[in-house]
Amino acid sequence: MPAPQPVQYSAPDTTSFFADMLAQATDGVIIIDDLNNIVFFNTAAERLWGCLARDVLGRNVKCLVPMEHRGRHDGYVNRNRETGQRRIVGTSREVTFVRSNGDYVAAEMSISSALVGADQRRYYMAVVKGVTEESHRRKLLDLQGQIFTVLAADSTAQDVADMLCAEAERLVPNSIAALLQVTPERWLEVLSGEGLPRRWMTMLAHVSLSDDDVQTLCEQPRLARSIVWRDMPGADGQEAELFDCWASAVRNGAGELIGIFVLYSRNREKMTDWPQKIVTGCVPSCAAIIEQGKTRQRLNHLDRYDALTGLLNRSSIATVLREMTGVASPLPFALLMLDLDLFQDVNNVLGYDQGDVLLQTVARRLAAHCRSNFVIGRLGGDDFVVVIPGGDREGAGAFADSLADVMRAPVEVGSRELVLSFSIGISLYPDDGTDVEHMLGRAETAMRDAKTAARGSYRFFGGFEHKGVEQRLIIGTALRDAARQGQMRLFYQPQINAAQRTLYGVEALARWTHPVLGSVPPSRFIPIAEETGQIEELGRWSLTEVCRQLVEWDTMGLHVPVVAVNISATHFCSAALPRQIVSLLDEYGLSPQRLTIEITEGVMMRQNAETMATIAAIRAIGVGLSLDDFGTGFSSLSRLADLPLTEIKIDRSFVANFEEDVGAFVVTEAAINIGKRLGITVVTEGVETEIQNEKLLDMGCDVVQGYLFGRPVPPADFQDWHGMFFG
Repeated sequence: MPAPQPVQYSAPDTTSFFADMLAQATDGVIIIDDLNNIVFFNTAAERLWGCLARDVLGRNVKCLVPMEHRGRHDGYVNRNRETGQRRIVGTSREVTFVRSNGDYVAAEMSISSALVGADQRRYYMAVVKGVTEESHRRKLLDLQGQIFTVLAADSTAQDVADMLCAEAERLVPNSIAALLQVTPERWLEVLSGEGLPRRWMTMLAHVSLSDDDVQTLCEQPRLARSIVWRDMPGADGQEAELFDCWASAVRNGAGELIGIFVLYSRNREKMTDWPQKIVTGCVPSCAAIIEQGKTRQRLNHLDRYDALTGLLNRSSIATVLREMTGVASPLPFALLMLDLDLFQDVNNVLGYDQGDVLLQTVARRLAAHCRSNFVIGRLGGDDFVVVIPGGDREGAGAFADSLADVMRAPVEVGSRELVLSFSIGISLYPDDGTDVEHMLGRAETAMRDAKTAARGSYRFFGGFEHKGVEQRLIIGTALRDAARQGQMRLFYQPQINAAQRTLYGVEALARWTHPVLGSVPPSRFIPIAEETGQIEELGRWSLTEVCRQLVEWDTMGLHVPVVAVNISATHFCSAALPRQIVSLLDEYGLSPQRLTIEITEGVMMRQNAETMATIAAIRAIGVGLSLDDFGTGFSSLSRLADLPLTEIKIDRSFVANFEEDVGAFVVTEAAINIGKRLGITVVTEGVETEIQNEKLLDMGCDVVQGYLFGRPVPPADFQDWHGMFFG
């Protein structure tokens, strides 16, 4: 079998072969000669540029370049010919060019150069692949991602809008982007549009939208073009600066019109509507920017203004005052704190919603009465504040008087007519202080004085007369940590069985020694504890300390039958008090009879069910109940008989006047007889002499307490006293 013959390769005509290949390539191919003229323009290039080869062959290649780059294009190419610098040649990059119909097209382009012919002329070949749709889709997605990332940071709506407009202008060369937001009054407001000519910006800011405009834009967003193009300078072709535009309405998630995004063109040549796709693709980002900006505005407004009345809130008032006092030479001013009298009654009778309506009405009336330079705010609740710049004592008083007249006009709330009044406190800067919080505090102190003296009146803060207020503040603050820091102690005063001269028990008395204030008497800190709401905590601490001390004495072999503890009227209002007592007795293993709770006549006279239930529950535990300071108040014998008391304590004032006051002697004897008739132990305080003791013994008093037997002493000293008194 003959061997196969080798295939003979026949080379094609090189020139025609490669020319045909390039002519039929799927990517656009353009070749220019050494004069930058187009010598080859294939079918794919014709499709990309939208023009025929015969229209461009022999022309300078800059005819294919966007108008804004044509003047410099020959220079770029010639620089490469002369220097060999390969900034573009040999690379692949994305470019944008203009089609014959005015459309901008995005493409990937790579350029090669070659020396051709005997004279080695340098030719350039560009291979261009159109990627417009995909490119812009990708860029729009990237842009949306950037926008939402920046929005999540602490950037302003203006900054993010500027970034969006700049990116849109890069996607549509030779254009100006602007983001307009619609105000509550339906005016257009330029949020971003740095490239807009000044008079265009002015014209846009004077565009007002009608109801029909709003409805049309919500239904057909692209018709926004008519809004931002009509009546604009050059829109009629005369003295044009911008020649065309593409626009879209911007709506929020509820479908409400909130803005317009527009791209204006600087190109005289008309373009098709592909830039409209860019505009439409930017709309979601525009909506996010505008909504975020509005949200931040609302939050900023809430930070500064009272949500109910629209007046400045407390924080803003303090900021304004700090600004007024922080300048080099601050001017004087008057600070008025106004409390609406009997406002709680309105809430209780008409309801809190009507109370809010009343506050809004009062705020409007107050604002209408104040001058434009006054600072007005609501501190919270029914408290308002007015700052009068340059105000002195006379001016502040005159304003308070005039405000009282204004407030006398009836206000209709919930179909009722109400006549209102303010109790007003006034502090003056710098006479009453230079610290903002001190000024507010002193105005409040004066306001409370006014409310106490006569509702509807006003008072000035007075330094001397308010020293006690500052002292109460100091003591109240120091008292909060007194027990935890070991400053508070219990002293114990013995109570003696009058007939047997044996130990009946002890009364626990709180004592406070402060490292700076020194010894603070109970008559000083107990009322302050009640005013500041600390009395319950003090009562709980006393009960715990008493139980702990009883166990300690028992362990030492010192038997104290019972300890009496003072509990405030406030504490008796708490339904938790009986549970607290039971818990302590269980924790320390004590019988209820070892503890007596002392109550005041004020508690006894209360008729409310909660207090009576607490008293009954304490007695049901087995704990004793003692009525302290009997005879000094307004005790009712019928009430005395109804209460489950185990003892009454006759006040020391009766014993002290035995010798001079026959009435005191008679009352004491009567009280002792009442106690005996009711089966209640009678304890008499303030016994200091043997004569007093003998008279009480003759009357049949059960228990005596006073300096004759022992002063209140700390636990260690009480042990010594017990050893000396009872051997």
